[in-house]
Amino acid sequence: MKRTLYLECYSGISGDMTVAALLDLGADRKALDEAVDSIRPLVPGFDIAVKRVQKAGIDACDFEVILDKEHENHDHDMEYLHGHHHGQGEHCYHEEEHHHEHKYHHEEEGHHEHGNSHEEGHYSHGEGHHHHTGLKEITDVLNSAKLTDGARILALKIFDILAEAESKAHNKPVSEVHFHEVGAVDSIVDIMSAAICLDSLNDKYNIANVIVSELYEGHGSVRCQHGILPVPVPATANIMEAYGLPVHFMDMQGEFVTPTGAAIAAAVRTTDRLPGKFKVVASGIGAGKRNYEKASLLRAMIVEELEEQRDRIYKLESNIDDCPGEAFGYVMDRLFEAGARDVYYTPIYMKKNRPAYQLNVICKEEDVAKLEQIIFRETTTIGIRRVEMERTVLKREKRMDNTSLGTLEVKKCGDRVYPEYEALAAVCQKQELPYLETYNRVFAELNKK
Repeated sequence: MKRTLYLECYSGISGDMTVAALLDLGADRKALDEAVDSIRPLVPGFDIAVKRVQKAGIDACDFEVILDKEHENHDHDMEYLHGHHHGQGEHCYHEEEHHHEHKYHHEEEGHHEHGNSHEEGHYSHGEGHHHHTGLKEITDVLNSAKLTDGARILALKIFDILAEAESKAHNKPVSEVHFHEVGAVDSIVDIMSAAICLDSLNDKYNIANVIVSELYEGHGSVRCQHGILPVPVPATANIMEAYGLPVHFMDMQGEFVTPTGAAIAAAVRTTDRLPGKFKVVASGIGAGKRNYEKASLLRAMIVEELEEQRDRIYKLESNIDDCPGEAFGYVMDRLFEAGARDVYYTPIYMKKNRPAYQLNVICKEEDVAKLEQIIFRETTTIGIRRVEMERTVLKREKRMDNTSLGTLEVKKCGDRVYPEYEALAAVCQKQELPYLETYNRVFAELNKK
């Protein structure tokens, strides 16, 4: 059965919100704990906590990376986060609730002010000392962690997306992007945990697609290690741009989409549109840490497409009065080869009573561009009309089935089973059987009660 994971980001998305929502959805907590324990020798100074909380009266799961006092950051200090000073007449920011927004404050190579040394791939700590962790060290940690191959690949992909976004923001090569020591611990645990949860849910539900809704983001500015930055911060904006994430800006001040949240969305998203008709198999809600007027909640759902469903399809059409018949036959073959669902011609009369044909092509949205290129290249048309249409379809399944003529390829549509034309035609030609009579006999065999 085809199942889809849906992340509903109408209050933004962050790393801890994602992990919490997926745990609430039924991700494997034991696998998460084992992976976290496996990196403690390399990444000391943290613990995790999973608990139930209330947000706007709604019960939700909360996931938190707890740093010891030596390494805790200032995420909940609003003066640090937003640059608000006592005595100023303005209050430009609402208290936010995402966890550790800028937990991966970055420094470029050559800016290690404290200059402490450490073993390769390990985190050395000392009072008043900070070192910065690059993608290589983080990769070493993830390669050493107790992870499935799927979880490891996904975690590395998310970090690659994050590093590329920061590389562009700082105009530095990816190899020179370094994660601030405090934030690196949070980021490693959040991203690794999200990858573990997604991988375990895939095993549990056989997820075919991941839908990420449009990302709801606030506006204003936020203080991080490099100073006061606009919302969305450059790394988040770079990910939104590079991966075409749909965004909706709310009339609320604050940062609702963190770079980690955006990187997770970019790494897992396969589409942004729910099936036309589905049922909800399971759901979970993850809570953020800050308190906005709009409750910070990320909902995750496993949905299952129903057999009869509505979806969208496109029709391309063009009126052509100066093209030879051979070209029409040729372009039809090319269009089918390129993914057209159907191609047909309608006789029409155009201006000055010229006899002509209207070319009609039915296709999926992702095939529109390449099919239009074929039409322009292979016909004399100078314009193509494009119409988006809704349709209701029955679930279709191709399979091999036994008949009195032997094993044939058949197609099941809803409750009916039909012999495939090519397969049946080949048998009729070989055995010199009348096609229509044979079709009716085989159809009756396949649909007998």
